[in-house]
Amino acid sequence: MRRLTDRARTHPDQLFVLVVDEINRGNLAKIFGELYFLLEYRDEAIDLMYSSDNAEPFTLPRNVVIIGTMNTVDRSIALVDTAMRRRFGFIPLHPAQEPTKSVLRRWLTARKYPQRVADLHLALNAAIDDPDFQIGPSYFMRPAVHSDGGLAQVWDSAIIPLLEEFHFGDRTVDLEARYGLAALEKSLTTGE
Repeated sequence: MRRLTDRARTHPDQLFVLVVDEINRGNLAKIFGELYFLLEYRDEAIDLMYSSDNAEPFTLPRNVVIIGTMNTVDRSIALVDTAMRRRFGFIPLHPAQEPTKSVLRRWLTARKYPQRVADLHLALNAAIDDPDFQIGPSYFMRPAVHSDGGLAQVWDSAIIPLLEEFHFGDRTVDLEARYGLAALEKSLTTGE
C-alpha cells in the first residue's frame, strides 16, 4: 500500500487501484488498520503504528481506489460490519443480471466460439433457485473448455461439485437430472 500511495502521489493525474479479492474472508480491522479512518477521511493525515518516529504522517490520496470482491455464497459476508459498509459502495454482480449476464456471450463472440455454451450457462442458472448460488461465467471462459471434452470436464469437476455443496443433505434433488450437462443440452434442444 505504501508503494502504491507513493506512486499515486507522484502521478496525481492517474488512477491507482488496489483489488482485495474476497475481502470478507479476512479480519478487516487487521487488514485495514489505520486505513479504516482514511477510507472515509481522505483529507486527513495519521501516524502509522509501524512507522518510524520521524516518518511523515500518512495520507490516502484521492486517486487511490480500493475494490473488495465478495462471494455471496460465502455466508461470512454478514460479518462485514457497518463501519466497513459505510466506507464502500456495494455493487452486486449476479450472473443472471447485467453487466455480468452478457460477459460470456461477448467473450465467446470475440473468440469465435459457438454461443451454445452461453445458452447452457443461462439454462443452468435458470435451474438454480437461489441467485446467490448461480454459477458465474468465468468457468466457461478458458480455451480448454472449448476443446474436445473440455466442457464436460468442467461440468463434472467444477459445476456439479459446487451444486452438490448447495444441496448438501438434500437427497430429494437429482443433480444430474436437474443440472447435468446432458439434461440441460436436451432441454435446450427440445425446449423443455
